[in-house]
Amino acid sequence: MTMTRAEAEAIVVTTTATTDKPKAPLSAGRVLILLDGSRLSHAALEAAAEIASARNAEVLGIFVEETNLLRAAGYGFAREVGGSSGLARPFDAAALEARMQALAVQARSSLQQTMAGRGLVQTLKLCRGRVAEEVLNLMQPEDLIVLGRAGWSGIPGSRLGSTARDLARQAPGDVLLWAAPRTQRQDRVVVLLNHDQGANHRAIRLGVEEARRSNQPLSVLIRTNPEDDQRVAEGVRAYLQSEGIAGRVKQVPVASAHAVVRVLQEEGATQLIVSRTSSLFADRGAEALLSELNLPITVTP
Repeated sequence: MTMTRAEAEAIVVTTTATTDKPKAPLSAGRVLILLDGSRLSHAALEAAAEIASARNAEVLGIFVEETNLLRAAGYGFAREVGGSSGLARPFDAAALEARMQALAVQARSSLQQTMAGRGLVQTLKLCRGRVAEEVLNLMQPEDLIVLGRAGWSGIPGSRLGSTARDLARQAPGDVLLWAAPRTQRQDRVVVLLNHDQGANHRAIRLGVEEARRSNQPLSVLIRTNPEDDQRVAEGVRAYLQSEGIAGRVKQVPVASAHAVVRVLQEEGATQLIVSRTSSLFADRGAEALLSELNLPITVTP
């Protein structure tokens, strides 16, 4: 049975898990998690739960029936290709509807099971439309959205999915593009800054929070030109000291996205935080940075 948009928007499930552990008041911003049934989506859900628990934040799960897929299935010539088999088969609209409804049920179950025992307020929102647009309509500036870097139709480790790219470029809040981090000899949370970037503080604040939550050391890399003075680096060191964080602050030359990838690998980065206002994204190779690094990347406004 096909849901109308009004029916989809009306289906909202809200639960509060019970626990004997006292909780601090909920944080101002929510943790949003995009659920689509993919393997990365399940991994991202676990990451979102850990972050929400540390923040004691409200959790909003989002499942979107993608209208573009439904529209494509209406064309007789449309075909879908199996992700593992590589075989093409007819794109059947009825089968697609049934699959989406089954995934919505799975999303509800996964959200409830993952949040059970954490004492967090959780809501599942079912929508129909274009995924990025639906998320942007629900998101507030203080929110964090967590999603896999490629959806069920993408290949983990490949280039970013279109939804991930759109949200990284447009979201009013923080966007965590989840990938399973590789264990390295020296795991570090890395914040990448511009020397003259006005949005530095939000990225550094998030880096401090993540370093504490994950119990990892913190590195702050500042992209500079030879003529830049030291005041930005000194200000970052002073801020970290005021937060009780013994972070490493390094100045690195402004270079291409591929050069930045090498620096991050040398630094032992297992998580990256960068503002989308960073001049790095003016580089045509910026997407290569996000694609080649198999680690969680948070993009701040």
